[in-house]
Amino acid sequence: MKDFLKQLIAPEWSHTLLLKTLDIVLVLALTYMMLVLINERRTLWMVRGFIILMLASALSHQWRLELLNFVLEKLVIGCAVAMAVALQSEFRRFLERLGRGEFRQLFQPSSLSVPKSDSTIDEIVEAVKELSKNRIGALLIIETKGPIDERDFSVPGVKLNAEVSKELIQTIFQPKTLLHDGATLVRGSRIIASGIILPLSGRTASRQLGTRHRAAMGITERVENCICVVVSEETGSISLAERGTLNRPLTIGRLKELLEDKFSPNVDREAVAPGLLSLGRQIRSKALFMVSRLLGLPSTASRDKK
Repeated sequence: MKDFLKQLIAPEWSHTLLLKTLDIVLVLALTYMMLVLINERRTLWMVRGFIILMLASALSHQWRLELLNFVLEKLVIGCAVAMAVALQSEFRRFLERLGRGEFRQLFQPSSLSVPKSDSTIDEIVEAVKELSKNRIGALLIIETKGPIDERDFSVPGVKLNAEVSKELIQTIFQPKTLLHDGATLVRGSRIIASGIILPLSGRTASRQLGTRHRAAMGITERVENCICVVVSEETGSISLAERGTLNRPLTIGRLKELLEDKFSPNVDREAVAPGLLSLGRQIRSKALFMVSRLLGLPSTASRDKK
């Protein structure tokens, strides 16, 4: 025990332990920031696989498995590039916050503001049904995970901040109103703005698709935390755009199913970052217990009983 305490107090050993502890803390902080950025359990499996690859690469380097380490290093680099492409909007938001010096926001999960399936979605679906029946063009942007930065719009539009209702949506898109040509932004159960001008998609699309469809594809290509509902002015057909892809034509029943599936409380879309805090507390309690057993100190539970 005395030899162990001498090694523990030794400057070189303490310095090495401090550096290793700092290394682990920084890796945990970086992992937490990645989870805050992603904020979905579905993508968490991809992050876990990437972390496993990095650990395997570190172990192969430690064990001097040169060929395996060479392959794993190249694989880690390739996966990092693939993740940067797949999560480009999240990484862009991360770099923007880092550039602005908003370090506190990097550790704060974005608050989810999604429509309620029993009220807001019904109002949207009823409005789209009437607009489709009367062949009135419409374009709705619905946020899915967090607020959209207005700089992603070509023109932000006119602020409304009104409760979502089918009557208001139908009124906005009436041909004689001033806001009918632009898009309308829905955040949670509120209509935030109307008359928004969106960037058009650069993809080659069918000639049957008008400006509204290309705008819906353009904004969902640029921003992943939103979907767009489009009503064609010529045919009255309904489309749903997500990540630059159009799902069309849709019946009103199918549209309701897709929206309810997208915004229903699902384990796959729960925030995952806060769970890392509870994991950290469990690791800390286990470590304190092992140290107390090793040094022969009374544990917290025994002190509480006394």
